[in-house]
Amino acid sequence: MALMSIIDLKPGAKLVKDVHTPLGGLLLPKGKVILPRDLDILRAFLIQTVDIDSNQTKQNNSSPPQDSKKQEIEQKREEDAQFEEIVRSAELTSFDEEYDKMITLIKKAFNGAGAFDIPIFELRTQLEILILHIKKYQVLYFVPSSIKKEEYMFHNGVLTALTSYLLAQWCKLPSKDWVQVALAGLLHNIGNSKIDQSLIMSPNLLSNLEEEEVRKHTTYGYNILKQVKAINDGVKLTALQHHEKIDGSGYPLKLVGEQIHIYARIVAVADIFHAMTLDKPYKESQSPYLVLEQILLESFGKLDPKIVQIFIRRATQFHQGTIVRLSDERIGEIIFTDRDHPTRPMVSVEGTIVNLVAQRQLYIRELIQK
Repeated sequence: MALMSIIDLKPGAKLVKDVHTPLGGLLLPKGKVILPRDLDILRAFLIQTVDIDSNQTKQNNSSPPQDSKKQEIEQKREEDAQFEEIVRSAELTSFDEEYDKMITLIKKAFNGAGAFDIPIFELRTQLEILILHIKKYQVLYFVPSSIKKEEYMFHNGVLTALTSYLLAQWCKLPSKDWVQVALAGLLHNIGNSKIDQSLIMSPNLLSNLEEEEVRKHTTYGYNILKQVKAINDGVKLTALQHHEKIDGSGYPLKLVGEQIHIYARIVAVADIFHAMTLDKPYKESQSPYLVLEQILLESFGKLDPKIVQIFIRRATQFHQGTIVRLSDERIGEIIFTDRDHPTRPMVSVEGTIVNLVAQRQLYIRELIQK
């Protein structure tokens, strides 16, 4: 047995002891032969040394390297087996349980971001587990079972990830992008970890200098994520670009139109929706239907109009039969949604049909039941 630095570790070495994550989870098991991808995993978790079979290492040093194709096949087989294990584990848990685990991990990521210590593989694995429960997630309905206002930022990240995943599907992005877009949503505000939290949570109007400091979270986030090798450029650019606007009025670079990465354009829509429908320490949540109407207005020059249209249409299309509370406190049931006015359906209230398109002073304040 030999203790070897990750710097010197080569593919083909065999572990003689389990390797654990900083949270205590099993990262790589005893007996595993190290593959090229495993080196990335170990570096991502900031593992410094591992215990390997010294005799097997000597043999590797004196023999030719394994055929790369064989390594790829073996790596793919192991990844498939790991994913199958994830699926089996997820079948035993609920969406709410996995959501709470995701919140715990994103807190850890924010706490470690200042030192560039982001548990990226733990985050991605837990995100993939949560996504296995995606059928239990409805954008307009879901409310975390327990949420503290001061934890708004973490919930915004997780919900933005889930909604961005759905939007990536609805916008017909290639399937290889779906989890990456979700990861972009999860980490888009990671730069806020370097901002004075009293500014972020302040109920008061910020001064120009304070506003300028808060806006730096985009560049801080990009600088943090560009150190992480296990995520693609779209995830990193989303941290930088999610406040850019189609008409060039955003920040920090005043990009225009398709100069903004598609991940960032998707995450911007999801982020705004959840930012407005979650309770914050300084502001109460708003009706999801009113927020959709405001997002529609934002699509004129600010947000990508195609993404906004897809989001509103898909988020509202399954809600016939939903019990809702109107802004005048009456309870009713959605009976028809006009595709041209998806945020203003017809609602049956005690036998009377209320047409929200015609009665603009009314709106749906709350979704009560599907």
